[in-house]
Amino acid sequence: MAERIAVIGDWNSVLGFRVLGMETHAVNTAEEAERVLRELAKENCGVICLEERFAKDLGDVIARYRNALQPAVILIPGGEGSLGIGRDQVRYAIKRAIGSDL
Repeated sequence: MAERIAVIGDWNSVLGFRVLGMETHAVNTAEEAERVLRELAKENCGVICLEERFAKDLGDVIARYRNALQPAVILIPGGEGSLGIGRDQVRYAIKRAIGSDL
């Protein structure tokens, strides 16, 4: 089982995670984020946290991993705040798991 946790986002967003000892990947574009996401998935990274502003352009790529055992792709807000995408995905996963929306 993969134990790695990685964070993908802009420099300011990943800096705090780096201080906590997590593996971080600073990117500037959605294309860079997609490349890093695919590489981490190939390397059996268990959890990948992805900044929402990049995730909004990678819906198809993220959907590919949605039903996979790993990696778990978790969307996190960036410095400018939440776009609501991560919250919506968590609500969907809960609804799918228990059959009811919270």
